[in-house]
Amino acid sequence: MSAGGRRFASSVRARASLGATAVVAVALVAAGIAVVLSLRANLTGQADRSADAAARAVALDIASLVPDQRSYAGLDLPDDTEHPVQVTDEGGRPLRASEDLQRISGTGVSAVTPAKSPAPGDSAAPGTAAPGTDDDSGDDDNGTDDNGGDDDGGDDRGGDDNGGGDDDPAVGEISDRTTYTNGSATVDAKTGDYRFAAVEVTDRAGETVVVHAGASLADRQTAVNTTTVSMLLGLPALLLVVGGVTWLVTRRAFRPVEGIRREMAAITASTDLSRRVPEPATDDEVAKLARTTNETLTALEAAVERQRRFVADASHELRSPIASLRTQLEVGDAYPELMDVPGAVADTVRLQQLAGDLLLLARLDAGERPGRSRFDLGALVREEVSQRTTDRIPVTLDVRPGLEAAGSRGQLARVLGNLLDNAQRHAHASVTASVYRSGGQLVLAVADDGSGVPEAERERIFERFVRLDDARSRDDGGAGLGLAIARDVAARHDGTLTVGRAPEGGALFELRLPRPDGASTGGTDSTDSTDST
Repeated sequence: MSAGGRRFASSVRARASLGATAVVAVALVAAGIAVVLSLRANLTGQADRSADAAARAVALDIASLVPDQRSYAGLDLPDDTEHPVQVTDEGGRPLRASEDLQRISGTGVSAVTPAKSPAPGDSAAPGTAAPGTDDDSGDDDNGTDDNGGDDDGGDDRGGDDNGGGDDDPAVGEISDRTTYTNGSATVDAKTGDYRFAAVEVTDRAGETVVVHAGASLADRQTAVNTTTVSMLLGLPALLLVVGGVTWLVTRRAFRPVEGIRREMAAITASTDLSRRVPEPATDDEVAKLARTTNETLTALEAAVERQRRFVADASHELRSPIASLRTQLEVGDAYPELMDVPGAVADTVRLQQLAGDLLLLARLDAGERPGRSRFDLGALVREEVSQRTTDRIPVTLDVRPGLEAAGSRGQLARVLGNLLDNAQRHAHASVTASVYRSGGQLVLAVADDGSGVPEAERERIFERFVRLDDARSRDDGGAGLGLAIARDVAARHDGTLTVGRAPEGGALFELRLPRPDGASTGGTDSTDSTDST
């Protein structure tokens, strides 16, 4: 298959058009077959009724014959091509036929030349051929049997055969049963297919004969053939129309999708994330796709902008301590007695802490999930606070025992450290760390008695490299990453970190974590343990 053919076959429009055309084709073929079969059955039924009426008309004449005047040669039989008639006795002996009937098949008796009229009660023995006729009354060349049935649509409505027996109609009566067969006849040198009806009748002399009357199937064949040819000619044209309409409709439906694709390709080539794809005015699936695409572009633009700002801020934060450290080293090299070793160490520690913060943020941005190990949250708080020996203000603990948390012990310890560092920078005389249970959550709270956080800034402080006090020195204020890291860690633990107003008037940071399934419900909302470190 060529490249163009492969592209066409892979097109949604092409597949939709071909699929719709195939479905319509199958439906039309099935419907056409049903119509042809129904039409054929209907016209066959009409032929059955016409043949039955002709046979019973002849049978009525036979039933009314007077015994001493009975002569089948005097019967008034139809001689046109519409209703050829053949009269036979129960043994298959031809008694009378239409005048222009030259050949017949499908009735069980192929002879059309009437035998010598029998005297009353002097019929030929069953199965005996009449003089001058072929002895083939048992089978004719259309595959019929003595019962008038054949292999092509014959049926016996009444369930009896044409032979004599106890089921023969009474004297002067016509049987209520009719047997139908398919056959052919040559009338006046014209051969055609017929539907034959066979009716038994007993004349006044007690002789039972069978009347075979045919109805032409030419109309049926013409109608069926005309219908079939019309469908065969119309089907391709209709399928072309269906395929073309489907192609045009899908082309119109997918036009907005192509516009979205082109715009996305242009955005990718230009790296301009401020551009947006066109949104159709409709409320269909394509419009929803366009809106979702624009929302994705908005989020992507914000993420890229946040990443650029992060890189710029990180570069700025790293430049200052590096420049300071370089200056101190250069001065120390030129004037060893002026070397500020403690300052160099402080700058190195600050660089180390900043590098650690940046590495942790990178890991969190990469989607790193914390472990799910369980530990006592109160014990973690006690351990971390006990290691803070250089704090300016002692930390007061209010910890409920037996409260288990699930996650990364190291990351949650980092959150507690960042919150305590922030409280130490802003507190006047009091810093409190609490652990308690609230409903189905565990709460780690850190409060101070400082100036607090303005309500308008309570979300902004969790952004990266944000410091509310611009006058604060870098050594005292930090890099502005601690609270951002704390909130990201809380989110990775399916928790939240918020800030409010403490009872002492300062800031109150609350880390809320989901309680692990099956965890101990130890601890109450009352104060169980309060101490200072």
